[in-house]
This record gives sequence, structure tokens and C-alpha cells, in this order.
Amino acid sequence: MKQSAPRWSFLIAAGGSGSRLGGVPKQFRRLGGRAVWRWSFDLADSLRDKGKIADIVLVVPSGMEEEIAAEAEGKELIVVPGGLTRAGSVINGLKKCSGSHVLVHDGARPFISEDLCLRLMEAAEREKVGAIPLLPSADSLKRITGAKMECADRSIYFRTQTPQAFRKDELAAALAEKGEGGTDEASVWLAAGRPIVSVEGEEKNFKITTQFDWEMACALTGKDIEKRTGHGYDIHQLAEGRPLIIAGVEVAGEGFGLLGHSDADLVTHTVMDALLGAAGEPDIGTLFPASDEKWRGANSVALLHSVLEMLASKGWRVEWVDVTLNAQRPRLGHLVPLFIENMNRELGAKGKKLFNMKVKSAEQCGSAGRGECMICHGVATISRFTAQGGRC
Repeated sequence: MKQSAPRWSFLIAAGGSGSRLGGVPKQFRRLGGRAVWRWSFDLADSLRDKGKIADIVLVVPSGMEEEIAAEAEGKELIVVPGGLTRAGSVINGLKKCSGSHVLVHDGARPFISEDLCLRLMEAAEREKVGAIPLLPSADSLKRITGAKMECADRSIYFRTQTPQAFRKDELAAALAEKGEGGTDEASVWLAAGRPIVSVEGEEKNFKITTQFDWEMACALTGKDIEKRTGHGYDIHQLAEGRPLIIAGVEVAGEGFGLLGHSDADLVTHTVMDALLGAAGEPDIGTLFPASDEKWRGANSVALLHSVLEMLASKGWRVEWVDVTLNAQRPRLGHLVPLFIENMNRELGAKGKKLFNMKVKSAEQCGSAGRGECMICHGVATISRFTAQGGRC
């Protein structure tokens, strides 16, 4: 009896949090005018138009199904909620796939090609096994065990990509049996003792994981860089019995601090307002109003993290922040390196400097000179990639 030809489904796994990149999950960021997951969907939709794919299933974080389905713009797409693990998410998606075979693809790999999909499908059908794309390692590899480091033979190690091609029912069974802890479907497939073949992967088919990956993706889609500069300003009275917090650092032993609804960290407030001004957003008084008891005693650094997340969700990254603190008392010059170090850390500098600070005496002039208050000014520069008249 002649077997029927395989029927292929295309499953896009986009249920992750994207926490390593921060902000909006990477698969939902806008890249060249489209959400990242749409790049994979549009390629799969093209294959469907050619009769190569029967249906397309997208797995998203639970609760986002209706929102994401609306972005398909009327095209046929099955959207299902993800599980607590990658294996659980893929199992949920497989239940909605109508095909006998499935291509499982990471929603954060936007540059998938039709040729790669067809080569995987052909290999899986011909060999009657799973098929995955592999790339050799161009870098030298080291193996570290405890304190011991030794060279590894890079000729026997390969980078694994998606999509990955399998018989649907066999993959579902493997995930149910060995899914916990699997880094991809191939690792689970192999752990279940099933055979697999490889095809040559594609360098352009990289996964967006880090900020560098994101910038590379933006560059590949023909982006220009938009830069903006904003100004920030804050002033707070000095008051007895208040903690003195500057740039996220508590200055101990003074007996007085800055008066405010939050912790009154005027340097961090200035940084936030400079960043928000550059991005064209409302100031912190609007975002975190003193009239709201929720913000009483609020940690300003925590508020800064919220601002950074909001800017990142709109594609902005911090290039540079420079502030000047005007204060007659107490003497703070010796603490400036500590302030700079801490604020660089809170801005996510990761090995490079993003923040600079100077402290100036008020020279006995005005309210600051009389030791009644502190005043801070700052400027911030931010950037993002743009494309086709819109944000990357």
C-alpha cells in the first residue's frame, strides 16, 4: 500500500520572556517595521502559498493570544499559549499542528530562508529521521572544569540552529518523555534515542539574544541610527533626620538628607528626566507623581530601572549621561568615583562607561550656597536604529 506524502506544519516557538535582552521580549520587538516573529511567519506563509506547508502555529506567552493573532492581519494563523517550559510550549503547539511532520523554529531567528526549510524537509523525508541545521565553530574552543582549562577540538563541535524537522507524533512522544531540561527539540530527540541527520546551516540565521545580536539584526535590515539628547534637572531641600542618598549611594554620618516624596535621590532623578526628555517621554513627576502614595519613599534606582525598560521597549539604548551636582554641604568630592561606579552599574554599562558626574560648590551663592538645598543638572544621549521611516 502506497504511503501518502508527508504533510508539513510550521511551528514558531515565541513563548519565551527574552530576559537576556531586556525590555519587550525580543520576538515581539519591531524589526524593519515588523515584529520579529512576523519575519518567520511571512516566510512560512510564502511556503504555504507554494503548497509546501499546510498550516502555521505560533506559540506565545499565555494571555497574549488575541493581541498577537490580531497582528497576523487576517492571514491564517493558529495562536496558542505557551507552557512553563520550552518543552511544554512546543507540546501545546504540536497539538494544534495538522501535519504528519513539523518544522519547529525559534521566533527570535528572523532571517530564516526558504532554501534551508526545503533542505530540512527533504532530508527528513528521505532519511525518515529528524533533520537539523548545523554550523561549524569558527572560534577556538576551551573546556573549563572547575579551575582547569583545556583546549577542545572544535572540529567535532557544531552550532545548532532552527528550524528543526521531525515526525510530529514522534517529537511529541520524545518531549513528553525527555523534555525537561532540553535546550532544543534535537537534544530531546537524541535523548530519546531517535536518529537524526544534519544539513548545512546558514550564518545569517542567527538567534537574537544579546544587544549585539539586536544591533546586527537592525544593521542587516538597512537601518540608520537616530540619536537624541535630553536635559534633566532636579532640586531638593536639605532636612534634618533624612537619609542622604545620591546616585543610588547612601552617604552615612551626616545627620541630614534630602527632602522628598521618594528617597529624594536628585542625581538619579536628573538622570531619569534627561533620558525621558531625550526619548520625548513625560517627566518623572508625571510618571511617578508625588500625589500618589504608591511612590512614597520609593527607591529612585528602582524607578530608573523602570524608565530604562520603557526606553528599551521602544528601541532606545543609553549612549552617555553627564551630570553636575551643585552642593555647598556636605563635602562630596571624595565620593564621586563611588557615585560614578554605582550609576554606571545601574545603567547596565557592562564594561564600558555610560555615566559621568561632577560636584561643584555653590560658592556661598543662593539657596544652594546657604546649604539649604542641592541642585543637579544633567544631559543624556540615547540612540536607536530606524528603518523605512519607522523604529527598528
